[in-house]
Amino acid sequence: MEYEDIYGLSPRPKYDCLLFDLDDTLYPLSSGLAKACGNNIKDYMVEKLGIGKEKIVELSNYLYKNYGTTMAGLRAVGYDFDYDDYHSYVHGGLPYENLKADPQLRSLLLTLPIRKIIFTNADRVHAIKALSKLGLEDCFEGIICFETLNPTHKNTVSDDEDDVEFLGSVSATTGVANNPEIFDIIGHFADPKPGATLPKTPIVCKPQDSAIELALKIAKLNPQRTLFFDDSVRNIQAGKRVGLHTVLVGTSQRPKGADYALESIHNIKQALPELWETDVKSDVSYAGQVAVETSVTA
Repeated sequence: MEYEDIYGLSPRPKYDCLLFDLDDTLYPLSSGLAKACGNNIKDYMVEKLGIGKEKIVELSNYLYKNYGTTMAGLRAVGYDFDYDDYHSYVHGGLPYENLKADPQLRSLLLTLPIRKIIFTNADRVHAIKALSKLGLEDCFEGIICFETLNPTHKNTVSDDEDDVEFLGSVSATTGVANNPEIFDIIGHFADPKPGATLPKTPIVCKPQDSAIELALKIAKLNPQRTLFFDDSVRNIQAGKRVGLHTVLVGTSQRPKGADYALESIHNIKQALPELWETDVKSDVSYAGQVAVETSVTA
C-alpha cells in the first residue's frame, strides 16, 4: 500500500474479528472444569439414559471422537433427551469457584481494537457464568453458543439483520420423537460391516465445518479476515478448512492447521503484537452485555 505511506495513512488491520473458544482457551485446563464435566456426562449417561457403566468409557470415546461432542454422538445413535436438562446436569455441578477473575486477560482484551466474539459448543448459561467468574463478561460483542447453532424457533438463519440473535432465547429441545432403536457404535467399530456408515447427528457443533460456516454467517464474518482461537486441534483444523486464520491455545507445539500456537492465552500480545498496532485505540467495554443482536451465538 504505497499510497498509505505517502499520505501518512495507517494500513487496514489484517483482521476484522477475533473469534474465541471459551473452555480451556480463556482459562487453563488445570482449572478442573473439563474433568468434572466429563465425569458429569458419564453420570448422565448412566442415570438418565440407562447406559450400563461397563460401556460408558468406550462409548464416550467413540461418540466424542466421531461426533465432536458426546452430546452430539448420543443424539446421533438414537438417544432422545431434553437439551436443557442435559446441559443443566453436566454443567450444574462444575467447580466454577476454581475460575478466578483475570485482570491481565481483561486488560489485553479491552485494549484490542478489533471485534471479539465467543464461539463455544457450550450452552448459554455455562458461557455467561464462566465469563462472569473470569471477569470478562463485558469484553465480547456476542456469544455464539449451543442455542445459537441449534435454535428451535427457526429452521434457517434469517437474512434480516434485525432478526439475528447471538443467544437463543427459546428453550432448546430435540424436536425428534424417541427412537427405540439405538445404533451400536461399539459393535460398528468392533466388527465393521461392508458399506455400513455412522448415523448423522441433528446437533450442529464444532468441529463440523458447517458449524463454523454457520457461525461466520450469523456474525457476518469474512473467514479470511478472522482469527480463530481454540484449544482443540481438530477445531483449529476445521477452522483452517473453511478459511480462518488459526491459533491453537494450550501448547507451544504448532500442529498442521494452526498458524500460531500459544502456551497460554496470556501470550497473545507477545505472539501477535500486530493486533495492537493501529491508530484506533480501544478501551470500551460492551456495557456488561455479551449478546448483541443487531450489530453483528458452543
